[in-house]
Amino acid sequence: MFCVIMGLQEVRQERFIRKLTEVFRYDYGVLALKLKAYEELGLSQSLMIKLVVCSPYLLIGEVNADFVKVLEILRKQGVAIIRMEEHLSEKSSYDWSKLLSLLNLFGHAGYNEEQLGGLISQHLEIFFEDSVDRIYLLIGFLLKFGSTMNQICSMFLQFPQMKFEEFFSNLRNCFLFLNEIRMEAREIQNIFCSDPLMLGSCRLKKPNTLRLALHAADKRMCKVIQENPQILKKWVMGSKVERLQNLILKSRMLKTKFLLDLGIVDDSNEIGKAVKVFRGSGEKFQERFDCIVEAGLSRKDVCEMIKASPQILRHTKDVLEMKIDFLVNNVGYPVSYLVTFPSYLNFTTQRVELRLAMYNWLKDQGKSVSMLSLRSLISLSDKRFIDEYVNSHPRGPQIWQDLKKEIYDE
Repeated sequence: MFCVIMGLQEVRQERFIRKLTEVFRYDYGVLALKLKAYEELGLSQSLMIKLVVCSPYLLIGEVNADFVKVLEILRKQGVAIIRMEEHLSEKSSYDWSKLLSLLNLFGHAGYNEEQLGGLISQHLEIFFEDSVDRIYLLIGFLLKFGSTMNQICSMFLQFPQMKFEEFFSNLRNCFLFLNEIRMEAREIQNIFCSDPLMLGSCRLKKPNTLRLALHAADKRMCKVIQENPQILKKWVMGSKVERLQNLILKSRMLKTKFLLDLGIVDDSNEIGKAVKVFRGSGEKFQERFDCIVEAGLSRKDVCEMIKASPQILRHTKDVLEMKIDFLVNNVGYPVSYLVTFPSYLNFTTQRVELRLAMYNWLKDQGKSVSMLSLRSLISLSDKRFIDEYVNSHPRGPQIWQDLKKEIYDE
Protein backbone atom coordinates (compact mmCIF):
# COMPACT_ATOMS: atom_id res chain seq x y z
CA MET A 1 0.00 0.00 0.00
CA PHE A 2 2.87 2.35 0.83
CA CYS A 3 4.30 1.76 -2.65
CA VAL A 4 1.03 2.92 -4.24
CA ILE A 5 0.95 6.14 -2.19
CA MET A 6 4.62 6.85 -2.90
CA GLY A 7 3.97 6.24 -6.59
CA LEU A 8 1.15 8.74 -6.52
CA GLN A 9 3.48 11.35 -5.05
CA GLU A 10 5.88 10.99 -7.96
CA VAL A 11 3.42 12.02 -10.68
CA ARG A 12 3.00 15.61 -11.80
CA GLN A 13 2.64 17.26 -8.42
CA GLU A 14 0.76 20.42 -9.23
CA ARG A 15 -1.94 18.76 -11.34
CA PHE A 16 -2.22 15.83 -8.96
CA ILE A 17 -2.61 17.97 -5.82
CA ARG A 18 -5.21 20.15 -7.54
CA LYS A 19 -7.33 17.11 -8.37
CA LEU A 20 -6.84 15.23 -5.12
CA THR A 21 -7.39 17.95 -2.52
CA GLU A 22 -10.47 16.22 -1.19
CA VAL A 23 -8.92 12.76 -1.32
CA PHE A 24 -5.91 13.70 0.80
CA ARG A 25 -8.07 15.12 3.55
CA TYR A 26 -8.51 11.51 4.64
CA ASP A 27 -6.37 10.11 7.42
CA TYR A 28 -3.61 7.88 6.12
CA GLY A 29 -5.34 4.73 7.34
CA VAL A 30 -8.62 5.61 5.60
CA LEU A 31 -6.89 6.23 2.28
CA ALA A 32 -4.98 2.98 2.62
CA LEU A 33 -8.22 1.07 3.19
CA LYS A 34 -9.79 2.63 0.10
CA LEU A 35 -6.80 1.68 -2.05
CA LYS A 36 -6.86 -1.83 -0.61
CA ALA A 37 -10.55 -2.20 -1.54
CA TYR A 38 -9.65 -1.58 -5.18
CA GLU A 39 -6.63 -3.85 -5.07
CA GLU A 40 -8.94 -6.63 -3.90
CA LEU A 41 -10.70 -6.29 -7.25
CA GLY A 42 -7.52 -7.69 -8.78
CA LEU A 43 -5.90 -4.38 -9.73
CA SER A 44 -2.13 -4.00 -9.67
CA GLN A 45 -0.39 -1.16 -7.83
CA SER A 46 0.79 0.37 -11.10
CA LEU A 47 -2.77 0.36 -12.44
CA MET A 48 -4.02 1.93 -9.22
CA ILE A 49 -1.50 4.77 -9.59
CA LYS A 50 -2.79 5.51 -13.08
CA LEU A 51 -6.42 5.20 -12.06
CA VAL A 52 -6.12 7.61 -9.14
CA VAL A 53 -4.32 10.17 -11.30
CA CYS A 54 -6.96 9.88 -14.05
CA SER A 55 -9.97 9.48 -11.77
CA PRO A 56 -9.21 10.75 -8.25
CA TYR A 57 -12.91 10.69 -7.39
CA LEU A 58 -12.63 6.88 -7.26
CA LEU A 59 -11.24 7.35 -3.76
CA ILE A 60 -14.18 9.45 -2.60
CA GLY A 61 -16.91 7.50 -0.82
CA GLU A 62 -17.40 3.77 -1.37
CA VAL A 63 -15.88 1.68 -4.17
CA ASN A 64 -17.20 3.24 -7.38
CA ALA A 65 -20.01 1.01 -8.70
CA ASP A 66 -19.73 2.21 -12.32
CA PHE A 67 -16.01 1.44 -12.41
CA VAL A 68 -16.64 -2.04 -10.99
CA LYS A 69 -19.30 -2.70 -13.65
CA VAL A 70 -16.90 -1.63 -16.41
CA LEU A 71 -14.35 -4.10 -15.04
CA GLU A 72 -17.02 -6.82 -15.02
CA ILE A 73 -17.89 -6.16 -18.68
CA LEU A 74 -14.22 -6.23 -19.71
CA ARG A 75 -13.59 -9.47 -17.87
CA LYS A 76 -16.77 -11.04 -19.20
CA GLN A 77 -15.55 -10.28 -22.72
CA GLY A 78 -12.18 -11.90 -21.98
CA VAL A 79 -10.19 -8.64 -21.88
CA ALA A 80 -7.16 -8.80 -19.58
CA ILE A 81 -7.17 -5.86 -17.18
CA ILE A 82 -3.50 -5.23 -17.93
CA ARG A 83 -4.59 -4.15 -21.41
CA MET A 84 -6.69 -1.39 -19.87
CA GLU A 85 -3.59 -0.19 -18.01
CA GLU A 86 -1.68 0.01 -21.31
CA HIS A 87 -4.25 2.39 -22.78
CA LEU A 88 -4.92 4.64 -19.78
CA SER A 89 -3.30 8.05 -20.10
CA GLU A 90 -2.26 10.21 -17.16
CA LYS A 91 -3.03 13.23 -19.35
CA SER A 92 -6.70 12.26 -19.51
CA SER A 93 -9.54 12.15 -17.02
CA TYR A 94 -12.15 9.40 -17.11
CA ASP A 95 -15.84 9.43 -16.32
CA TRP A 96 -16.60 5.76 -15.67
CA SER A 97 -20.35 6.32 -15.64
CA LYS A 98 -20.18 7.63 -19.22
CA LEU A 99 -18.02 4.71 -20.33
CA LEU A 100 -20.42 2.25 -18.70
CA SER A 101 -23.37 3.91 -20.43
CA LEU A 102 -21.56 3.70 -23.77
CA LEU A 103 -20.81 -0.01 -23.38
CA ASN A 104 -24.43 -0.63 -22.37
CA LEU A 105 -25.60 1.42 -25.37
CA PHE A 106 -23.72 -0.86 -27.74
CA GLY A 107 -25.13 -3.86 -25.92
CA HIS A 108 -28.71 -2.59 -26.25
CA ALA A 109 -28.27 -1.39 -29.85
CA GLY A 110 -28.07 -4.84 -31.38
CA TYR A 111 -24.60 -6.16 -30.58
CA ASN A 112 -24.66 -9.77 -29.47
CA GLU A 113 -22.13 -11.02 -26.90
CA GLU A 114 -19.65 -12.08 -29.58
CA GLN A 115 -19.82 -8.77 -31.44
CA LEU A 116 -19.50 -6.68 -28.29
CA GLY A 117 -16.56 -8.79 -27.20
CA GLY A 118 -14.92 -8.38 -30.61
CA LEU A 119 -15.41 -4.61 -30.55
CA ILE A 120 -13.92 -4.21 -27.07
CA SER A 121 -11.06 -6.64 -27.66
CA GLN A 122 -10.03 -5.28 -31.08
CA HIS A 123 -10.56 -1.59 -30.36
CA LEU A 124 -10.04 -1.23 -26.63
CA GLU A 125 -7.99 1.90 -27.21
CA ILE A 126 -10.95 3.93 -28.50
CA PHE A 127 -12.62 3.62 -25.10
CA PHE A 128 -9.53 4.79 -23.22
CA GLU A 129 -8.23 7.63 -25.40
CA ASP A 130 -10.34 10.11 -23.46
CA SER A 131 -12.67 9.83 -26.47
CA VAL A 132 -15.96 8.71 -24.91
CA ASP A 133 -17.48 12.18 -25.31
CA ARG A 134 -16.38 12.23 -28.95
CA ILE A 135 -17.95 8.82 -29.53
CA TYR A 136 -21.26 10.16 -28.22
CA LEU A 137 -20.89 13.21 -30.47
CA LEU A 138 -20.16 10.96 -33.47
CA ILE A 139 -23.20 8.79 -32.76
CA GLY A 140 -25.41 11.88 -32.47
CA PHE A 141 -23.87 13.33 -35.64
CA LEU A 142 -24.57 10.20 -37.68
CA LEU A 143 -28.08 9.77 -36.25
CA LYS A 144 -28.82 13.35 -37.28
CA PHE A 145 -27.73 12.51 -40.81
CA GLY A 146 -30.17 9.59 -40.91
CA SER A 147 -27.99 6.61 -39.95
CA THR A 148 -29.58 3.95 -37.75
CA MET A 149 -28.00 2.50 -34.62
CA ASN A 150 -27.61 -0.79 -36.50
CA GLN A 151 -25.55 0.97 -39.17
CA ILE A 152 -23.49 2.78 -36.54
CA CYS A 153 -22.84 -0.50 -34.72
CA SER A 154 -21.73 -2.06 -37.99
CA MET A 155 -19.33 0.85 -38.52
CA PHE A 156 -17.69 0.37 -35.12
CA LEU A 157 -17.28 -3.36 -35.73
CA GLN A 158 -15.19 -2.47 -38.79
CA PHE A 159 -13.39 0.48 -37.18
CA PRO A 160 -9.94 1.05 -38.75
CA GLN A 161 -6.71 0.68 -36.78
CA MET A 162 -6.27 4.37 -36.03
CA LYS A 163 -6.77 6.73 -33.11
CA PHE A 164 -10.37 7.71 -32.62
CA GLU A 165 -9.39 11.36 -32.22
CA GLU A 166 -7.82 11.28 -35.70
CA PHE A 167 -10.87 9.48 -37.16
CA PHE A 168 -13.24 12.01 -35.59
CA SER A 169 -11.14 14.94 -36.84
CA ASN A 170 -11.07 13.52 -40.39
CA LEU A 171 -14.83 13.02 -40.39
CA ARG A 172 -15.41 16.56 -39.18
CA ASN A 173 -13.03 17.99 -41.79
CA CYS A 174 -14.78 16.00 -44.54
CA PHE A 175 -18.05 17.61 -43.52
CA LEU A 176 -16.47 21.07 -43.54
CA PHE A 177 -14.90 20.34 -46.94
CA LEU A 178 -18.20 19.26 -48.53
CA ASN A 179 -19.93 22.24 -46.98
CA GLU A 180 -17.28 24.64 -48.27
CA ILE A 181 -17.61 23.39 -51.85
CA ARG A 182 -21.36 24.04 -51.49
CA MET A 183 -22.62 20.48 -51.74
CA GLU A 184 -26.33 20.23 -50.99
CA ALA A 185 -27.24 19.09 -47.48
CA ARG A 186 -29.18 16.07 -48.79
CA GLU A 187 -26.17 14.87 -50.81
CA ILE A 188 -23.84 15.31 -47.82
CA GLN A 189 -26.28 13.25 -45.77
CA ASN A 190 -26.27 10.46 -48.36
CA ILE A 191 -22.48 10.30 -48.39
CA PHE A 192 -22.16 10.26 -44.60
CA CYS A 193 -24.80 7.55 -44.26
CA SER A 194 -23.30 5.35 -46.96
CA ASP A 195 -19.64 5.29 -45.93
CA PRO A 196 -18.59 7.05 -42.71
CA LEU A 197 -15.63 4.67 -42.34
CA MET A 198 -14.12 5.86 -45.59
CA LEU A 199 -14.66 9.53 -44.67
CA GLY A 200 -13.10 9.09 -41.24
CA SER A 201 -10.06 7.46 -42.82
CA CYS A 202 -9.41 10.36 -45.24
CA ARG A 203 -7.34 13.35 -44.22
CA LEU A 204 -8.39 15.57 -47.10
CA LYS A 205 -6.39 18.32 -48.70
CA LYS A 206 -7.74 21.86 -48.38
CA PRO A 207 -10.47 22.90 -50.86
CA ASN A 208 -8.30 25.62 -52.44
CA THR A 209 -5.45 23.15 -52.97
CA LEU A 210 -7.81 20.72 -54.72
CA ARG A 211 -9.44 23.39 -56.86
CA LEU A 212 -6.02 24.22 -58.29
CA ALA A 213 -4.79 20.62 -58.61
CA LEU A 214 -7.99 19.32 -60.19
CA HIS A 215 -8.55 22.35 -62.41
CA ALA A 216 -12.17 22.24 -61.33
CA ALA A 217 -14.77 24.48 -59.76
CA ASP A 218 -16.88 23.53 -56.75
CA LYS A 219 -19.89 22.47 -58.78
CA ARG A 220 -17.84 19.99 -60.81
CA MET A 221 -16.20 18.55 -57.70
CA CYS A 222 -19.60 18.09 -56.09
CA LYS A 223 -20.91 16.19 -59.10
CA VAL A 224 -17.92 13.86 -59.23
CA ILE A 225 -18.07 13.13 -55.48
CA GLN A 226 -21.80 12.40 -55.67
CA GLU A 227 -21.25 9.91 -58.48
CA ASN A 228 -18.31 8.23 -56.74
CA PRO A 229 -17.59 9.23 -53.10
CA GLN A 230 -14.61 6.84 -53.10
CA ILE A 231 -12.74 9.39 -55.16
CA LEU A 232 -12.11 11.31 -51.94
CA LYS A 233 -9.49 8.68 -51.07
CA LYS A 234 -7.42 10.03 -53.98
CA TRP A 235 -7.52 13.57 -52.55
CA VAL A 236 -5.87 12.97 -49.20
CA MET A 237 -2.82 14.74 -47.77
CA GLY A 238 0.41 13.52 -49.31
CA SER A 239 -1.17 12.10 -52.46
CA LYS A 240 -0.52 13.21 -56.01
CA VAL A 241 -3.78 14.53 -57.46
CA GLU A 242 -4.68 13.91 -61.11
CA ARG A 243 -6.63 16.45 -63.11
CA LEU A 244 -10.31 15.83 -62.75
CA GLN A 245 -10.89 15.29 -66.44
CA ASN A 246 -8.48 12.32 -66.43
CA LEU A 247 -10.21 10.79 -63.41
CA ILE A 248 -13.62 11.19 -65.03
CA LEU A 249 -12.46 9.44 -68.21
CA LYS A 250 -10.95 6.53 -66.26
CA SER A 251 -14.09 6.14 -64.19
CA ARG A 252 -16.29 6.18 -67.27
CA MET A 253 -14.15 3.53 -68.97
CA LEU A 254 -14.35 1.18 -65.95
CA LYS A 255 -18.08 1.71 -65.67
CA THR A 256 -18.63 1.08 -69.37
CA LYS A 257 -16.53 -2.09 -69.23
CA PHE A 258 -18.58 -3.36 -66.28
CA LEU A 259 -21.88 -2.76 -68.08
CA LEU A 260 -20.69 -4.34 -71.33
CA ASP A 261 -19.07 -7.37 -69.64
CA LEU A 262 -22.32 -8.23 -67.89
CA GLY A 263 -24.42 -7.64 -70.96
CA ILE A 264 -26.49 -5.06 -69.11
CA VAL A 265 -26.16 -2.94 -72.23
CA ASP A 266 -25.35 -4.34 -75.64
CA ASP A 267 -25.89 -1.31 -77.80
CA SER A 268 -23.30 1.45 -77.86
CA ASN A 269 -26.13 3.95 -78.14
CA GLU A 270 -27.37 2.85 -74.70
CA ILE A 271 -24.03 3.38 -72.96
CA GLY A 272 -24.45 7.12 -72.43
CA LYS A 273 -27.86 6.70 -70.78
CA ALA A 274 -26.76 3.71 -68.70
CA VAL A 275 -23.63 5.42 -67.35
CA LYS A 276 -25.79 8.27 -66.00
CA VAL A 277 -28.14 5.84 -64.26
CA PHE A 278 -25.33 3.78 -62.72
CA ARG A 279 -23.76 6.38 -60.47
CA GLY A 280 -20.56 5.20 -58.79
CA SER A 281 -17.31 3.47 -59.73
CA GLY A 282 -16.88 0.37 -61.86
CA GLU A 283 -14.85 -1.37 -59.11
CA LYS A 284 -17.61 -0.85 -56.55
CA PHE A 285 -20.29 -2.02 -59.01
CA GLN A 286 -18.39 -5.26 -59.52
CA GLU A 287 -17.98 -5.77 -55.78
CA ARG A 288 -21.71 -5.21 -55.17
CA PHE A 289 -22.70 -7.41 -58.11
CA ASP A 290 -20.51 -10.24 -56.80
CA CYS A 291 -22.01 -9.81 -53.34
CA ILE A 292 -25.53 -10.47 -54.65
CA VAL A 293 -24.33 -13.45 -56.71
CA GLU A 294 -22.58 -14.92 -53.66
CA ALA A 295 -25.87 -14.76 -51.75
CA GLY A 296 -27.05 -17.64 -53.95
CA LEU A 297 -28.26 -16.22 -57.28
CA SER A 298 -27.01 -16.80 -60.81
CA ARG A 299 -25.14 -14.10 -62.71
CA LYS A 300 -27.94 -14.10 -65.28
CA ASP A 301 -30.59 -13.47 -62.63
CA VAL A 302 -28.57 -10.67 -61.02
CA CYS A 303 -28.08 -9.02 -64.42
CA GLU A 304 -31.85 -9.04 -64.95
CA MET A 305 -32.37 -7.64 -61.45
CA ILE A 306 -29.98 -4.77 -62.16
CA LYS A 307 -31.64 -4.00 -65.48
CA ALA A 308 -35.00 -3.80 -63.71
CA SER A 309 -33.73 -1.80 -60.72
CA PRO A 310 -30.27 -0.28 -61.34
CA GLN A 311 -30.49 1.71 -58.09
CA ILE A 312 -29.66 -1.42 -56.08
CA LEU A 313 -26.00 -1.00 -57.05
CA ARG A 314 -25.89 2.35 -55.27
CA HIS A 315 -25.91 0.54 -51.93
CA THR A 316 -22.63 -0.54 -50.35
CA LYS A 317 -21.70 -4.20 -50.09
CA ASP A 318 -22.31 -4.16 -46.32
CA VAL A 319 -25.79 -2.71 -46.74
CA LEU A 320 -26.70 -5.25 -49.43
CA GLU A 321 -25.49 -8.14 -47.26
CA MET A 322 -27.48 -6.83 -44.29
CA LYS A 323 -30.70 -6.49 -46.34
CA ILE A 324 -30.36 -9.94 -47.88
CA ASP A 325 -29.66 -11.48 -44.48
CA PHE A 326 -32.76 -9.75 -43.07
CA LEU A 327 -34.93 -11.03 -45.92
CA VAL A 328 -33.82 -14.63 -45.43
CA ASN A 329 -33.35 -14.91 -41.66
CA ASN A 330 -35.91 -12.42 -40.34
CA VAL A 331 -38.65 -12.22 -42.94
CA GLY A 332 -38.32 -15.89 -43.94
CA TYR A 333 -38.20 -15.51 -47.73
CA PRO A 334 -35.73 -17.39 -49.97
CA VAL A 335 -33.02 -15.31 -51.60
CA SER A 336 -34.59 -16.21 -54.99
CA TYR A 337 -37.44 -13.83 -54.10
CA LEU A 338 -35.09 -10.98 -55.08
CA VAL A 339 -35.29 -12.07 -58.73
CA THR A 340 -38.99 -11.18 -58.85
CA PHE A 341 -38.68 -8.18 -56.53
CA PRO A 342 -35.18 -6.64 -56.83
CA SER A 343 -36.46 -3.28 -55.55
CA TYR A 344 -36.65 -4.86 -52.10
CA LEU A 345 -32.96 -3.92 -51.81
CA ASN A 346 -33.85 -0.24 -52.11
CA PHE A 347 -35.96 -0.26 -48.93
CA THR A 348 -34.56 -0.04 -45.40
CA THR A 349 -34.86 -3.04 -43.10
CA GLN A 350 -36.67 -0.79 -40.62
CA ARG A 351 -39.40 -0.05 -43.13
CA VAL A 352 -39.85 -3.76 -43.87
CA GLU A 353 -39.88 -4.69 -40.18
CA LEU A 354 -42.34 -1.92 -39.27
CA ARG A 355 -44.82 -2.77 -42.05
CA LEU A 356 -44.72 -6.49 -41.23
CA ALA A 357 -45.09 -5.90 -37.49
CA MET A 358 -48.12 -3.65 -38.01
CA TYR A 359 -49.73 -6.00 -40.52
CA ASN A 360 -49.24 -9.01 -38.24
CA TRP A 361 -50.62 -7.10 -35.25
CA LEU A 362 -53.80 -6.32 -37.18
CA LYS A 363 -54.22 -9.98 -38.10
CA ASP A 364 -53.65 -11.02 -34.47
CA GLN A 365 -56.45 -8.67 -33.42
CA GLY A 366 -58.81 -10.58 -35.70
CA LYS A 367 -58.99 -7.64 -38.06
CA SER A 368 -60.05 -8.62 -41.55
CA VAL A 369 -57.24 -7.27 -43.72
CA SER A 370 -56.65 -8.07 -47.35
CA MET A 371 -53.80 -10.46 -48.08
CA LEU A 372 -50.73 -8.55 -49.18
CA SER A 373 -47.53 -9.80 -50.77
CA LEU A 374 -44.27 -8.51 -49.33
CA ARG A 375 -43.90 -6.39 -52.46
CA SER A 376 -47.25 -4.68 -51.92
CA LEU A 377 -46.75 -4.36 -48.19
CA ILE A 378 -43.54 -2.35 -48.37
CA SER A 379 -44.15 -0.58 -51.69
CA LEU A 380 -47.29 1.23 -50.53
CA SER A 381 -46.72 4.86 -49.65
CA ASP A 382 -46.81 5.71 -45.95
CA LYS A 383 -50.02 7.70 -46.43
CA ARG A 384 -51.84 4.89 -48.17
CA PHE A 385 -50.61 2.23 -45.73
CA ILE A 386 -51.70 4.33 -42.75
CA ASP A 387 -55.07 5.21 -44.29
CA GLU A 388 -55.92 1.66 -45.38
CA TYR A 389 -54.36 -0.42 -42.61
CA VAL A 390 -53.14 1.51 -39.57
CA ASN A 391 -56.36 3.52 -39.25
CA SER A 392 -58.55 0.45 -39.77
CA HIS A 393 -58.30 -0.34 -36.03
CA PRO A 394 -59.05 2.12 -33.17
CA ARG A 395 -55.72 1.35 -31.50
CA GLY A 396 -53.87 1.19 -34.79
CA PRO A 397 -52.33 4.71 -34.75
CA GLN A 398 -50.94 4.25 -31.22
CA ILE A 399 -49.55 0.78 -31.99
CA TRP A 400 -47.99 2.18 -35.18
CA GLN A 401 -46.21 4.93 -33.23
CA ASP A 402 -45.06 2.48 -30.54
CA LEU A 403 -43.68 0.05 -33.11
CA LYS A 404 -42.04 2.87 -35.04
CA LYS A 405 -40.29 4.16 -31.93
CA GLU A 406 -39.17 0.68 -30.91
CA ILE A 407 -37.83 -0.26 -34.37
CA TYR A 408 -36.23 3.03 -35.43
CA ASP A 409 -34.65 3.68 -32.03
CA GLU A 410 -32.84 0.33 -31.96
